[in-house]
Amino acid sequence: MRGETMTKSVLILLDFINEIVDEKGKFAGKGYPAFVKMHGILDNVNATIAKAREKGIPIIFIRIGFSSDYREWPEFSPLFGVAKKFGALQLGTWATEVHQSINKAEEDFLITKHRVSAFYATSLEAILRTLKVDTVLLGGVATDLVVQSTARDAHDRDYRVVVIEDICGAGSEDDHSNALRTLAKIATVTKSTEVPELN
Repeated sequence: MRGETMTKSVLILLDFINEIVDEKGKFAGKGYPAFVKMHGILDNVNATIAKAREKGIPIIFIRIGFSSDYREWPEFSPLFGVAKKFGALQLGTWATEVHQSINKAEEDFLITKHRVSAFYATSLEAILRTLKVDTVLLGGVATDLVVQSTARDAHDRDYRVVVIEDICGAGSEDDHSNALRTLAKIATVTKSTEVPELN
């Protein structure tokens, strides 16, 4: 129709890895698994994945991880600085695998990052350009870290950003709600049942 443009969307799922969202993960003490369980986040993720597949929307999983010798490790980061000490977030181990309850498929993209944002020093932007994407649908843990950083970077690269709040989790209700309030300034914040591209 004249005056309308077709959008091309992608679903980006951020840091849904065992170390962060599983109760046996080394980051469990930060409250992420408890939040995810209380709010049924992983079930919501799978429902969102199913809708995306029905609509032919590509799915990109992003995970944080470091080589066994921690060559990419940011030593002075308050967030990741202790990862080496505790042997956390090692690539090639259970820790950095996408959580087993999530319906990841062989055709889904999987990108490894070494910092908070999914864009920093990764192939994400090249993939989005190749797919001719203009809209990114985001969900992940934590809302106030990877989701917020990635949303800001996507916004500044001129993508339309949609944060799906019921597939995001944080260490506390305050962290989650405060991040969503900030994100609403640069993104559309909505529930998975209300995303036009998925419904």
